[in-house]
Amino acid sequence: MSRSALPRRWRRLPAATAAGVALLLIAGPATAGTAAPPDREADAPVVLERSADEQADVVEVTVDGSAQLDALVATGVDLDHHVTPTEAGIVVHAVVTPTEVAALKRMGYRVGAVLHDAADSAQRISERDATIAAHQAENRAYTATLERSAATSDVKIIRADYYTSGTNQVLSVEAKWAQGQTSTSALTVARDSGPGTEIGTGGTQNISRFVDAGVYLYHRGAAAVAARPERIQITSPSGDVAVAEVKEWLPIPADSPEGPGYQKDFVTSYLTPTELYDRIKRLADAYPQLAEVVKLPYQTNGYRRKAQVVLGGTNATRVAVDSLAWGHEGGNDITVELADPGAADRPLSVTVTGKAVRVSLATDAAGAVTSTAAQVAAALTAEAGALVTAYTYRGDAGAGVVAPVAPTPLSDNLKAPAGVSRDPHPVYAIRIGKYRDGSRTGVLAYAQEHAREWVPPLVTIETAERLLRNHATDENTKQLLRTLDIWIVPSINPDGGHYSFYDYASQRRNMTNHCAPGGATDALARNSWGVDNNRNYSEYSLFDGYSGASASCTGDTYAGPSELSEPENRNVDWLAQRPNMKFSMNLHSSGNYFMWSPGAYATPGRISAPRPTLAEESFFWGASSRILTAIKRHRNMAVTPARTGPISDVLYSAAGNSGDMLWYKYGIYAWNFEVGTSFQPTWEEAHQETMEFSNGLVELLRVARDYDKDKKRPTSTLSVTPSATEGAVSVRFDVSEPAAVFYTLDGSRPTFESTLYASAGLREGAETLTVPVGTKIHWFSVDAAGNIERNYRPDEDSKTFNRGWATLPTG
Repeated sequence: MSRSALPRRWRRLPAATAAGVALLLIAGPATAGTAAPPDREADAPVVLERSADEQADVVEVTVDGSAQLDALVATGVDLDHHVTPTEAGIVVHAVVTPTEVAALKRMGYRVGAVLHDAADSAQRISERDATIAAHQAENRAYTATLERSAATSDVKIIRADYYTSGTNQVLSVEAKWAQGQTSTSALTVARDSGPGTEIGTGGTQNISRFVDAGVYLYHRGAAAVAARPERIQITSPSGDVAVAEVKEWLPIPADSPEGPGYQKDFVTSYLTPTELYDRIKRLADAYPQLAEVVKLPYQTNGYRRKAQVVLGGTNATRVAVDSLAWGHEGGNDITVELADPGAADRPLSVTVTGKAVRVSLATDAAGAVTSTAAQVAAALTAEAGALVTAYTYRGDAGAGVVAPVAPTPLSDNLKAPAGVSRDPHPVYAIRIGKYRDGSRTGVLAYAQEHAREWVPPLVTIETAERLLRNHATDENTKQLLRTLDIWIVPSINPDGGHYSFYDYASQRRNMTNHCAPGGATDALARNSWGVDNNRNYSEYSLFDGYSGASASCTGDTYAGPSELSEPENRNVDWLAQRPNMKFSMNLHSSGNYFMWSPGAYATPGRISAPRPTLAEESFFWGASSRILTAIKRHRNMAVTPARTGPISDVLYSAAGNSGDMLWYKYGIYAWNFEVGTSFQPTWEEAHQETMEFSNGLVELLRVARDYDKDKKRPTSTLSVTPSATEGAVSVRFDVSEPAAVFYTLDGSRPTFESTLYASAGLREGAETLTVPVGTKIHWFSVDAAGNIERNYRPDEDSKTFNRGWATLPTG
């Protein structure tokens, strides 16, 4: 029977990762609690809003139990991914402003210590700027040194390392060129063929520029050689020459999948979405036979906003004014003045001079201003409607009399430099593989659904660099690129990502404002807009009645106006539709979790999305063990068993998340990294997290390769033990690898329609069947790759299924 003929649910079972993998038996993190926080009516509407320009902190919030945690999630509060059971209750981390903290306290929640504040994010930006400035200064100093010394070559060889990888002999070279910042030229390395031979007899190889955050660092590259060279020579495009001796590189530990000389450590600072996309474009240009950049079909709304201002002090006297044009397209040039005419009995009037709008307020017989906010808003819209629209504050009647206001500029309040596009933004992926025609097993890695998560994109970049730069010299990497069709999207949400870097470090969502007129559409709400891209997908969403997303346009888990309403989400859906896509990794931070579906449940009752079968769950655990071991190899940091498992088991409900869409809609084995312990750690920590989780992402690719190459059929046995039930015995099936077992108890031939061997319960492993003594049992097993035990054909008149009896062994 062909794989394509298998029922869909069994075609999505990936290959064995280890013989006899067992489920881990771990208690869930939450216990039952009160249905609602104290001092709050259970059905009271909850709205959390933040004031303009408030910065958010990460704070501890303690709830009594899982039900109260669900109630907290239902407020739309922005929760970090930490959920820790303690004797005092469940401790979670919330990303909240002072206004939101006050609201949570009024609702009765226990708000504790501040763990990270806005100053931490500002420090990360300063570190990044300092790192880039240091690289630039080093380049300038190097160039200046060369200019002062005519005898010095403008190219400097930093390293020349020889090593072996399997049967390959490899030469890795790093060099710095004075013109490397401005010129895209590669450098050519000539080598000898051993002691006493001439330069050039061993051949040549090119090394390419290594650029990070727009700053040239050096040239680097590796190539296979026929003999161990003793010396190399580089002649720069300007004619200068540098010569260096070749040194032997030490091998790395024998138990590592990375061969001697494996190249890694390619990131040196945090990267904005613009820099991330530039990086993958340069990589694809350097390796055109192995990679290409693909512009995904849906552009984002863009890092752009209308220019706005709110005039007035109290709600009844506030007038909100928005430009019709985007801020960068002229809206930022508009000013509005509310002027006291200084005379009695004057009517309300509006004059427009260029982009200066002047409202002359109405006065009474005593010369006092009488214009209300509602009247001013109506007059502005009517008389200056070619430039602006005006309205009262968030549905207020606007009956208060306004006060005069000096000419005030409208602004989009965006602070990114001009190099960050304000237009609708393309989202780019790098596609890596020797055969990029859909014929190979597909793997998708994508990051920055949540804008403020700055480390996950670096993991994708580091991984792409490792794959391409090791292909020529590392046999394991070469096999990955021959076997797999790898798609890497470093930033799903570039608009929010740019906003997080330059405007509001705590930004979680995209930048699209879906608030309806009369709601929170004014300038004071600008940090509350956007859709949570990891709540806008199509399976088990808020719109299906599942918990863990907000219907409020200002909620930090806002699900959007409908499923897949956002272009960012439609891009992921477009990628997932590819028939060869079998595996995925969604990279988030923080919390050091490793999770999979189900990711959502409905309340009350915690009614979960369908759980994976025993075989699927076994594969998730087995593959996860491999991936998490690779992560731990970097610095012995472990993701704990308690933070490994289905999202809804170890965290909280996340209705409409991408992993659920990929798993339930497309049958893709979908994981979720939660990298590190904070969104924007110090660079030293961010660098370490990037290295270790890139290890894990590469290991996922090895899991996918093993799936693709798996031709081994599973085996299974029947285990019969005594039962407490009179006249019955206990029966279990044991399999050599994660595999589905179909069985019958009536002597009939088993098929894919027969009973499926199941798990005993949540995180409990395989079930034990209680059957009458002497029952005839027929069964077969099928693994992820579609390999069926003993070449049995369930849809034909095949007889090679397993047979057994429910009897205790004798003797």
